[in-house]
Amino acid sequence: MIVTVFRSRLNPDAQEEYGPMAKRMSELARTIPGYVSHKGFVAEDGERVTIVEFETEEALHQWRIDPEHAKAKRRGIESFFSDYKFQICQVIKSRAWAVKSPRS
Repeated sequence: MIVTVFRSRLNPDAQEEYGPMAKRMSELARTIPGYVSHKGFVAEDGERVTIVEFETEEALHQWRIDPEHAKAKRRGIESFFSDYKFQICQVIKSRAWAVKSPRS
């Protein structure tokens, strides 16, 4: 499993244009073979964090080189983000737990 943590801050005037582009990127990411999931959060101080999971490095590579995604990344650098940082991590260990729902 490969996890990308993307942290950014939007320029104040970018929200209106950024929203539809971000929605499109979410739709597009789901079409990449090996895509697992993604979820975004916004902190009280305005920092945005998106966590993206792919099964393999190859799946992540396909996402990275997707022409539409590449165009969106350039747009982000040119006008959407005042700053950003990303980290690509390989999962060493994973554990999950959930409360079992009571049977009716």
